[in-house]
Amino acid sequence: MAGLTQATPTPEFLTLHGKSQVLEIGFSDGKQFRIPFELMRVYSPSAEVQGHGPGQEALQTGKRHVAVTDIEPVGNYAVKPTFSDGHDTGLFTWEYLYFLGDQQAALWQQYEERLQAAGTDRDAPMPEKAGSSCGHNH
Repeated sequence: MAGLTQATPTPEFLTLHGKSQVLEIGFSDGKQFRIPFELMRVYSPSAEVQGHGPGQEALQTGKRHVAVTDIEPVGNYAVKPTFSDGHDTGLFTWEYLYFLGDQQAALWQQYEERLQAAGTDRDAPMPEKAGSSCGHNH
């Protein structure tokens, strides 16, 4: 997920649908996506979720009913949503939102496989944090 290039489609509209809990986004190449808030939260690009390197991802559970309570633009390249569980550290670039929309089916399958491997399900509550091992407060 490098930065924007001239070939990167840009959003033409972005709408939050609170009742159906999706972000609807249309891009300059004509593609439109309806990205569930849960998928956005589970795959947040933040260090809290992704870790600081491969294999450090934190499996997210209990996010089925998470809402986006606020969303703010970040320059001309991203948005920063605030989720109803308090998570607000992910910057969703246009490129990353396009990826989430375009790869939804594969991402959901990958998420289900990770849940199964961990012996949990998507509605299980998140375990309590035992403290941050990386020295950052997230």
